[in-house]
Amino acid sequence: MTTATLTPARAGTGADDTRIGAAGTLRHIGALTRRNLMRIKADPESMFDAVLMPIVFTLLFVYVFGGAIAGGQDSYIQRLIPGLLGQTGMTLALAVGTGLNSDFQTGVMDRFRTLPIGRASVLLSKLAAESLRALLSSAILLGFAFVLGFEVKTGVLEVLATVGLSLVFGMSIVWISMLLGMALRSPQAVQGVSMLVLMPMQFGSSIFAPTDTMPGWLQTFTEVNPLSQLADASRALLNGEGAVAHPVMVVLIWSAVSTAIFAPLAVARFRKRT
Repeated sequence: MTTATLTPARAGTGADDTRIGAAGTLRHIGALTRRNLMRIKADPESMFDAVLMPIVFTLLFVYVFGGAIAGGQDSYIQRLIPGLLGQTGMTLALAVGTGLNSDFQTGVMDRFRTLPIGRASVLLSKLAAESLRALLSSAILLGFAFVLGFEVKTGVLEVLATVGLSLVFGMSIVWISMLLGMALRSPQAVQGVSMLVLMPMQFGSSIFAPTDTMPGWLQTFTEVNPLSQLADASRALLNGEGAVAHPVMVVLIWSAVSTAIFAPLAVARFRKRT
């Protein structure tokens, strides 16, 4: 951290983002991102979801459901991995709210309140740290999928585009998660509400199974579910099958609108609480 970041200020005053300026805010974001990463280093168990979840999900669905859904593991893995890659960012993002709520409960935010740092830098540093976690989780998922026989039928640029699209979508969900983390009273409540959001979106989508055998009302939900569009875009990019432009555009628009709505709400809630 810079000297300015560590200089105490009067309790409850904080600093205004516009008064600090863009350069100062970037320094604060960098310093706080490093703090978040150092916390992970001190508590490596907090990375279990990013490291182990891709492996567990892949093994579970490929070898338990692959034969029943697609008639064999080899064909199912080509369907599953792009879908899992798309949902990785969202799955990890929903855990951010729990950590943010814990920071308020343990007094970490009281310390930030005494420092002359921009309020938004605290939230943006969590966004940056979560982006790195999502990239690591995507790399582990792809690496393990290659071991099991997954094949990219396009090229490197398409793989990077898929990871980037998943990251954009996941980071838009981070703002929702952080707002939940500040609106609810306990980490357990945040985790419970996050699961209520995550489970219907995950399984009410085209990630794990084709939607044409679902009842009509559920097919309607899957069509408007952004995770379905993200899974379809990922399959088109990695398998070279189906339209690319439409699902990619839907995901980008959905992410932009979600960020435009929930980012200001999250920052306003953070300012109110600090």
